[in-house]
Amino acid sequence: MLTAAIGTWKLVTGRADKLFAGASEERLYTELAPGKNRLIYLWGHLTAVHDRMLPLLGLGPRLHPELDAIFLTAPDKTVAELPSTADLTSAWAGVNAALLAGFDSLTPAQWLERHADVSPEDFAREPHRNRLAILLNRTNHTSFHLGQAVLAPK
Repeated sequence: MLTAAIGTWKLVTGRADKLFAGASEERLYTELAPGKNRLIYLWGHLTAVHDRMLPLLGLGPRLHPELDAIFLTAPDKTVAELPSTADLTSAWAGVNAALLAGFDSLTPAQWLERHADVSPEDFAREPHRNRLAILLNRTNHTSFHLGQAVLAPK
């Protein structure tokens, strides 16, 4: 089951890699629909969310906490200057590489341990709040936004 979960993560992030890397600068700055987020915002949002997984899963410190203010706490089009496409490409690749290396370092038993945002007391009551649940949730989150992203005008 763990192999399937990690394989699905790789599949979904690989599809996102292809979509974002293949997008022109013009397409990255196009709204997915009138008045909605731009493709570049979704890419930064996913990068920031994936970056938060590192400490959440006990895999190390965040690599790009500066992305939160741009892509998590502020709505799209409210921050004057976004990171360059090159910087976002580098951050996306670095975060996802660190996650995959971390995934490989965890034993099957460690995947079933609590994640960093749940207390030992809460975990005793709700053992499903584990690292594997984070992986599954974030894979679904990425897949959801990937579904939005494919609708962006070409």
